[in-house]
Amino acid sequence: MSFHRRGFLGRMFSSGAALQAATPVAPPAPFVTPDLAKLAPRIVDGVKEFHLAAEVVETEIAPGRKLTAWGYNGSVPGPTLEVTEGDRVRVVFTNKLPEPTAIHWHGFEVPHTQDGSVGLGQDPTLPGQTHVYEFTLNQTNTCFYHSHFPMQEMMGAIGFFLIHPKAPTGPRVDHDFGLILQEWDLRPNNAIPNSLAMEFNWLTFNGRSGPDCTPMVVKQGERVRIRLLNMGMDHHPIHLHGFQFVMTGTEGGRVPEALWYPQNTVLVGVAQVREIEFVAKMEGEWMLHCHLPHHMMNNMFPMVGPMSHGAGHWPKDDAEKKKVAGYPQDMWMPDDDPYGHKPENYGLRKGWTAAMGGMMTLVRVVSPDVFGKIEALRKNPPPRKAPAGGHQHHERGAR
Repeated sequence: MSFHRRGFLGRMFSSGAALQAATPVAPPAPFVTPDLAKLAPRIVDGVKEFHLAAEVVETEIAPGRKLTAWGYNGSVPGPTLEVTEGDRVRVVFTNKLPEPTAIHWHGFEVPHTQDGSVGLGQDPTLPGQTHVYEFTLNQTNTCFYHSHFPMQEMMGAIGFFLIHPKAPTGPRVDHDFGLILQEWDLRPNNAIPNSLAMEFNWLTFNGRSGPDCTPMVVKQGERVRIRLLNMGMDHHPIHLHGFQFVMTGTEGGRVPEALWYPQNTVLVGVAQVREIEFVAKMEGEWMLHCHLPHHMMNNMFPMVGPMSHGAGHWPKDDAEKKKVAGYPQDMWMPDDDPYGHKPENYGLRKGWTAAMGGMMTLVRVVSPDVFGKIEALRKNPPPRKAPAGGHQHHERGAR
């Protein structure tokens, strides 16, 4: 009896294994970096070849707030590169900057001659020159590329480089997003960031400052991964409203599941990646933001002259005003019009922009019906409204 039972179970398990092997494995969710493009490779003799150029880039981090920074292929941060574990990769890099530069492949296990460490494995790439990097990537993790000249890093020279595993790890996610965290010191009427600064007044996700960050839109019940990459001067405690998440990976690779534990704020240190995952159980508009108070505001800058901060008045009634120590502090400034062209903002309640500033974006958990409408709008987006003259949305003002 025992023998026959074992034989039956063995046949049952064998059949199950065969059935499982015959069932196609669902492909991983596409990696999406809101507001940033992807750089497609050419296949040359079996090698994935990317063409990347460092150059001065003029962009906007908010409607009317211009930024002249250093990026790649016309983008700050640079475009996202993706390969698969085991791929042979070639990057044809051209320096269009006015000074020497080089690319460091952060977190890559490659020969030191391909690492991008100027003076050690290679000479700098001079203005107008091209340098070719080539390596095989027998690893899987969320890597990135950036200039290895420190001040050029502060000018914005960075981008995602994702190495997908050959065999996808579980649990499978329905959405896979990536956000690059950066800081800028922009003085009034100046589009060039002060790369010598130690304090910053504009904070961005993927080169956009709230509320100009494009929301991440998912359907209720889906599993979501967000990869947070910090390349700046400050550490950022990133907080997600509405959910508990687990940290499933770092810039070094996947974290063993035994080490996962629930949290809702994760510290993303300089040059680190933190991958978080959660199930979007509740519908709603959920903030994802740095929790440093000054990083939730735009255009903070020191005041020149006597400090008027705290000398305001709170109106008690029409006839009398009462002095309030410290007033004014925060402001409420809804201005939805410049953002109505984004399909991902469809259906947000009036005045939503007043809550969003600095290093702040949204995870929108919506019904299948709303998700379908947003997808339709993505295919045929509404026209963008031009900002009013001199418009700089969500500026906190002098303090």
